[in-house]
Amino acid sequence: MLVEGTLRWRVTEDCPLDLLIGLCLRDLAGLAGVGDPALPAVVPAVERRPVPNRVLATAASASWDAAQPDPSAQLGEEWTHWWRRAVLRANAVGSWSTVFLPPHFAAFDRELALQDLVIERFQDAVAWARERRAEYVADDLAHHLQYSADIVDIVREREHELRRQAGSFRLDIEALPLAEPGAWVVGPDTVVVSWSLRDDHAAFREWFEPLVAALV
Repeated sequence: MLVEGTLRWRVTEDCPLDLLIGLCLRDLAGLAGVGDPALPAVVPAVERRPVPNRVLATAASASWDAAQPDPSAQLGEEWTHWWRRAVLRANAVGSWSTVFLPPHFAAFDRELALQDLVIERFQDAVAWARERRAEYVADDLAHHLQYSADIVDIVREREHELRRQAGSFRLDIEALPLAEPGAWVVGPDTVVVSWSLRDDHAAFREWFEPLVAALV
């Protein structure tokens, strides 16, 4: 986990395990286009599998529109509600803390269809997520100084340009393995950045500079 800053400003960067598991579950279930904003598919890609009948049955019973229940839409809505909470929690408690606690996964008691999906697909999702988390940690250890410079240098350059110290701000960057390069605002002071953008230092700095200009 990368943390840079001073008493006035702080930028954190991490790859939380729960967000990795959540995105993998989304793709395993084929829930394309869910979330606000909807993030690209994960890489390496996971093979979509038919959603188990009991998950669809739970989703149908929970649908807000009893006349025309759409189990897939209900499942996607539940995933989106959970994802919003997961982003906030990841910033508050750290990258290794998890709500995915078998066998009952009580943290999903408000999303019963999603809870059933977690029970069915947890082993596959957690195995995939742990591999990606290990890759992130190894990459951070190997390139920490360069990643740090990407952040600190741009803030200092902006301070020099303005002839003053940076004002108070915080930015949490969630670096995630996504199939498309880019950055997406997912919560208050929180941005998801694809690994492909984060690893392209010129592209990352080009994205980060106007953001710092708006924050400082």
